[in-house]
Amino acid sequence: MEVALLFSGGKDSVYALWTANSFGWEAKVLLTMLPASDSSYMFHRPNVEWTPLQAEAMGLPLIMQKSSGEKDSELDDLKSLIQSVKVDGVVTGALGSEYQKEKVDMICEELGLRSFSPLWHKDGEMLLKDMLDAGFEVIITSVSAEGFDESWLGRRIDDECIKELLKLRDRYGISIAGEGGEMETFVLHSPMFKKRLKILKSEKRWDGVRGIFKITDAKLTGSSNRA
Repeated sequence: MEVALLFSGGKDSVYALWTANSFGWEAKVLLTMLPASDSSYMFHRPNVEWTPLQAEAMGLPLIMQKSSGEKDSELDDLKSLIQSVKVDGVVTGALGSEYQKEKVDMICEELGLRSFSPLWHKDGEMLLKDMLDAGFEVIITSVSAEGFDESWLGRRIDDECIKELLKLRDRYGISIAGEGGEMETFVLHSPMFKKRLKILKSEKRWDGVRGIFKITDAKLTGSSNRA
């Protein structure tokens, strides 16, 4: 089974690729949409411009396409991107967004492709713990829900972080996997990376309610060992 992966650089898309590999599917290409604004209905935005480094670390080709930012035209842009590659199916990191999964499924059906969401409805706590056990290094790149503050921006997801996310879930009802838009993430390393992504410069943008951790410079180290 040759597949394309809708790739944002966040934990869910990278882990979906890891899962697809474990099923024996062959990832032929990564497909990244670059939305015009942070308010996209379909696509992850923070730091998506750094996905080429992740693709290089995995030795996979990546095709990036800009989206106009209009809700309806985003779907046309995505269809055009998927249509540009020759594969049997499309893999996404969808966890619980009915809107996103429904739209991707619809596009794939129109194009005669299979649509796979291997993480669909996976328990958020289990997902994060499985990622840590597999050796994923993930940072939080945006937060936008009650209970979060500026200190969460750029924070690495580890056991202590998961414990605190569980407390926020119990108090405020958030999804600890960020499926409700509470947070976005970026993967610095995974078992599939032959090199490690190192952040050289970054900045935090906090407006008192929500914020973004923006990577402004990064590089790949020479090996997957911690630099």
